[in-house]
Amino acid sequence: MPFSACMRDCYDTCSMVSELRDGRLMVRGNPEHPVTAGFLCPKGALLPKWFHAEDRLKVPLIRTGERGSGEFREVGWEEAIKLVAEKLRETLGEHGSESVLVYQYAGDRGVVNYAFPLRLFHYLNASTLDYGICDRAGQEALKDVYGTAVGLDPEELKNQRLIVYWGINAFWTNLHGFMLAKRHGLEIWTVDVVRTETARRSHRFYQIKPDTDVLFALAVAKVIIEEGLYDKAFVHENVYGFEELNDYVKTLSLDYVSRETGLDVETIETFAREFAEKRGVIHIGYGFQRSLAGGEAVRAIALLPALVGHRFGFIYDMKTIDKSYAEGKFLRTKPARRIPQMKLAEYIERGEIKFLYVYNSNPLTSLPNQNRLRRALMENDVFVVTHDIFLTDTALYSDVVLPANTFFERLDIADSYYHRYVALNEPVARLHGKSNSEVTRLLARALDIKNPYLYESDEEVIRKVLEINGLSWEELKAKGFVKVPERPRKWKTPSGKIEFYSQRAMERGLNPFPEYRKFEGKYPLRLLTPTYRMTITSQYHNTYNMIDPNLYINPADAKERGIGDGDTVEVFNDYGRIKTTARLSGDVPPKVVLLYKAFWVKLLGWNANFLTADDTVEKYGNGSAYHSTWVDVRKV
Repeated sequence: MPFSACMRDCYDTCSMVSELRDGRLMVRGNPEHPVTAGFLCPKGALLPKWFHAEDRLKVPLIRTGERGSGEFREVGWEEAIKLVAEKLRETLGEHGSESVLVYQYAGDRGVVNYAFPLRLFHYLNASTLDYGICDRAGQEALKDVYGTAVGLDPEELKNQRLIVYWGINAFWTNLHGFMLAKRHGLEIWTVDVVRTETARRSHRFYQIKPDTDVLFALAVAKVIIEEGLYDKAFVHENVYGFEELNDYVKTLSLDYVSRETGLDVETIETFAREFAEKRGVIHIGYGFQRSLAGGEAVRAIALLPALVGHRFGFIYDMKTIDKSYAEGKFLRTKPARRIPQMKLAEYIERGEIKFLYVYNSNPLTSLPNQNRLRRALMENDVFVVTHDIFLTDTALYSDVVLPANTFFERLDIADSYYHRYVALNEPVARLHGKSNSEVTRLLARALDIKNPYLYESDEEVIRKVLEINGLSWEELKAKGFVKVPERPRKWKTPSGKIEFYSQRAMERGLNPFPEYRKFEGKYPLRLLTPTYRMTITSQYHNTYNMIDPNLYINPADAKERGIGDGDTVEVFNDYGRIKTTARLSGDVPPKVVLLYKAFWVKLLGWNANFLTADDTVEKYGNGSAYHSTWVDVRKV
């Protein structure tokens, strides 16, 4: 039976065994894979429904009506590719290569499917994205402290006693990691603003107010230092700026931290003492760092594992293999103009993007400030091509739509940003559409490009990537996965040590220590927009149709506005407004409301990103600030 790899934008990157039975796909978790461990999450178990979905695109489409109207005519592949090539050639000639932008992200994380199309756009010297939408602020923050965002191999949890899930709903978004911690008998704590499913399943839950993560972490550091609970030998040998940090946290009042965070002083002290005694490791989530305070918060949290003697005692990213060969930046003849992902609408408004090629992404659900982005596409001269499995919201606004296939229909490999395994993905069947690499080759031929790197087969690219990384194709074929060995590593900081006093941060104009700032908006309620259990950003809404469009609001805030459970409400700010059903919940603290993110507008009529802020955090790599959005709510 073929091996498959779940290519979703998910920590777990499960290895699967797949087969066709009477024409229907069957999948199960690979029992030999140490992290997948023979089971799939609820989304993974439903993959056959996604694969066989009736609404999969089957033929190319060319727009005939207004953007977003859904008016297209069906055409053959030859006509569609010819039109795309003609428009691409015309744009290059009239406006130059930088007016062409390839917009892609991690909707499919197969190494070939993700990277190979970039070869064509690098060859054309087109603009590319600067990816700030997901984990950028936290990456920059961890580099400030450790010189890397790559932390602990999760299989090392077997040697630990305590894991703290800080700002991550792991039971929904990292189920295999959560179960790994459970199997190894770790004590589980959660720090979060909302009482999530992970919080409910944890041994302890610390509910803090938004943006106060930095204060809580610094207060924990203060107690550990002042009570002499830190690993003195480790800190002396491996930390730069400990004494300066000591002086910095001395000025911090625990009473002040208590008022700001909502945690009492005794709770803060107990956390610190037991975290130090149990040498806790921290899985730092992505959600809370998507805010104006997020980078500073991650910097503060990152100090704690080092204080108790861990070289890399955090889990955040896991970049194990060099995939650059698949992308082919070496084909460029001039440096790339990189456009911040969150500023797509702005660049379209300024007339700097004339040709937009979208794959592996659905920006008309996933980007913030959707009303602005949709206006930009309606009012400006930009030719849009989308290559996707379904007629997404982005596809509806496109001039040409090309049907994509699924990862069950092609050869690829996938690494993980959680664990150290690379998984094999073999074709099981072929239903509809073409892969990203197939379309890239078709476009290259239509543009009469002769460069051989644009015509390499998927297997050739995979074999080369594996060879570069010292991995065995034969072992991968036999087992369906292979582990990337961890080599000895040091901290890539200016001092060569873990930097509590961050020189790298100072170079960007930041304080050498994390700073707490209060952020307030024009509207009274802080809007949080996390992912829902049965979707991955916008994926699976149309196929599983398991969504939760309700607004969750604290009973005190609801009472103040005369809102009862089940009432229809309008949620609004200067970006937009939506109508939905209110659900009263004590899991959401006062002055905070919650909407799950990025459901399909064509199906629901709105999504949370009609309300979210498109600000970026410039000193943290233009990271996104979705969760620094404020709204108000009224009954209608």
